[in-house]
Amino acid sequence: MLKFLLLLLRTYINRRTLITLRNFLISIRLRFFITMSDSDDKHQSSSISATDPPPFDPTEPSVPISYPIKTLKDLHSRAYFDSFHYPFNKSTVPLQNAALPDRPRILVCHDMQGGYVDDKWVQGGTNADAYAIWHWYLMDVFVYFSHDLVTLPPPCWTNTAHRHGVKVLGTFITEWAEGKVIANELLSSKESARTYAERLAELAFTLGFDGWLINMEVKLDVERIPNLKEFVSHLTQTMHSSVPGSLVIWYDSITIEGDLKWQNKLNEKNKPFFDICDGIFVNYTWKADYPKLSAAVAGDRKYDVYMGIDVFGRGTFGGGQWNINVALDVLKEDDVSAAIFAPGWVYETKQPPNFQTAQNHWWSLIEKSWGGLQNYPKVLPFYSNFDQGHGLHISIKGGQELDTPWNNISSQGFQPFLVFRDDPNPDIQVLVDFKEASYNGGGNVTFRGTLGNNAQFIARLFQGELLLGDSPVYFTYSVKSEGNSLLGLLLEFSSSTKETKSLLLASWGMDLPSTKFSKVIVPREVKAPEVAPGWVIQECSIVMNGYTMTGISAVCYRPVPEISGLSVESTADGQRNALSRSPAEYFAVLGDITIKNSGQNSDFPPSTSWLVEAQYIKWTSGSEGVKTLNVKIIWALKDGNDSWFPKYNIYVEKQAKKAVGNLDGKLEAKHNYLGVAQVEAFYVSNLVIPSKTDSLRFIIQVCAVDGTSQNLKDSPFLLLDVKYK
Repeated sequence: MLKFLLLLLRTYINRRTLITLRNFLISIRLRFFITMSDSDDKHQSSSISATDPPPFDPTEPSVPISYPIKTLKDLHSRAYFDSFHYPFNKSTVPLQNAALPDRPRILVCHDMQGGYVDDKWVQGGTNADAYAIWHWYLMDVFVYFSHDLVTLPPPCWTNTAHRHGVKVLGTFITEWAEGKVIANELLSSKESARTYAERLAELAFTLGFDGWLINMEVKLDVERIPNLKEFVSHLTQTMHSSVPGSLVIWYDSITIEGDLKWQNKLNEKNKPFFDICDGIFVNYTWKADYPKLSAAVAGDRKYDVYMGIDVFGRGTFGGGQWNINVALDVLKEDDVSAAIFAPGWVYETKQPPNFQTAQNHWWSLIEKSWGGLQNYPKVLPFYSNFDQGHGLHISIKGGQELDTPWNNISSQGFQPFLVFRDDPNPDIQVLVDFKEASYNGGGNVTFRGTLGNNAQFIARLFQGELLLGDSPVYFTYSVKSEGNSLLGLLLEFSSSTKETKSLLLASWGMDLPSTKFSKVIVPREVKAPEVAPGWVIQECSIVMNGYTMTGISAVCYRPVPEISGLSVESTADGQRNALSRSPAEYFAVLGDITIKNSGQNSDFPPSTSWLVEAQYIKWTSGSEGVKTLNVKIIWALKDGNDSWFPKYNIYVEKQAKKAVGNLDGKLEAKHNYLGVAQVEAFYVSNLVIPSKTDSLRFIIQVCAVDGTSQNLKDSPFLLLDVKYK
């Protein structure tokens, strides 16, 4: 109902009135949402009991969630760091390059349904249709926004944004009557302003995100302005000293005289704030000449001017929505940056025909206007399983470990640069698919359509800037296909003298002119006993000293007719002439790609190198001897060194002292997948323990950045005896 009302009102009510009503509705909803965290492991239900749930106590163990800080008191007291949820909310993926590029940039401000929806579940949720973003190569900065005082980005956004080279900011906002009271307290003195600035910087540093959007949407007495400038300046300086490359962005709202009056450009009324931070997010009701005027005022800092565009189109230049490129074209021409507000419009308004297609179509408008802003691979090892962070199953090495809906944006792999084609009936449809069986995770790239014997189809996957040295570089990729459908990889390279080369990795001969590729390499098929049937693992090594890898594409093709059992004719000059034949069905799935410097798998510490402990153990007895368990599991290397592993798969085995049937003491034939952890902790909620279970063996499978994972038998574990009264 809340969503329906907001969509209806957006059509007829201006921005300020809408936000007032929206805040009221959101405040009602937020009274309930965080109390749902300790209900049960089906925590995605949005139903509300007739009886008010108990107040949310962040110090009590429950399913880990992300949540905002709502009061100055809680910010000042550092109460967040005493929360049970705090350790789970740390981002663990570092940002590889801290410097912003010297060019026009795109900032994306995520504002959807009040924030903290499906993304609040740190360990993942059960909504396969949860909102996500995967066009990271089209942005430089991502802001997580809500209307709470201190909006802390859920770690899932920071993890995947950092993986793709994108900075992440939280939001500090004061608005309306309550906001004015807060602002007056915050700015009561310079000491107070500095203290709160330091609290915000501490949160960004400890949680691993990159700075703040400051949105002071209240009228202030002019005597408070010096303290406001002290707050912004001290926050910027403290952020820079604690987080290299961090950003503090000022939102165009209050003026230097204390008036709440949006300028829609950079001018003398808001420039004093711009001068003491890293940029300004200009309100989105600007006119055609405002970007150029703002650039003139900014001087050599014109790229720090982010002109706002409201995707919902509320008074925004060009109308937003499917006309987003109208404003972007102007900003590109005037050589300033853009701030795209509320891209969740595609999801919230259910744009046809479906979210996946509409999302890809909408972002393609941005790419057509500005082109790509991020490139990868840039460093080795590079790994992508094409996971979008949601799906209907989870696989590991081709074997399905989970067969229920899930979402977890932290699980996103590097996302491919797939070209959107507005063709309802393409010869080959290319999509990131979470319905087809995956090799690792819950996604893959699926190629489906028709292809003739002598035809090839090339689809862009990545655009890179990976400089290669004199050592071999190893490529491994997994493929599943049907019939004579074959899939190879096309690698593109450029030298310092702009010489280009292209190498084709193809497992079968191709009926192609010899000049089409610089070289064709036949990879070897890797025989791995743990790989599920149907998947073929290809591997090869190349040496391209001094060249930069600039692109990776997939090539769909057929084997040459001789290989497929067909005959061919030759022309008078001896050239082969492929048989004329109507196109046939084509189907192939690319599961993952690994690029690394070594042909060896990652070395994992033995299980004896880890210390694994249980905390907050809670048993609950049910009927017929069945029990449930809540427990926090933590682990660390015994030598005290920090772990360099990006994630851990968590399993449980339920065991009995006496052998049951032929299961050798295990009540279940195999381990049960519980979830994934990005930190060295995992909370098990409402785990059902059958009767006659004597012990539980929790297994922490260590995963490396190159996509490999430790064998379960060698992984660290925790053995927990079941307590019976």
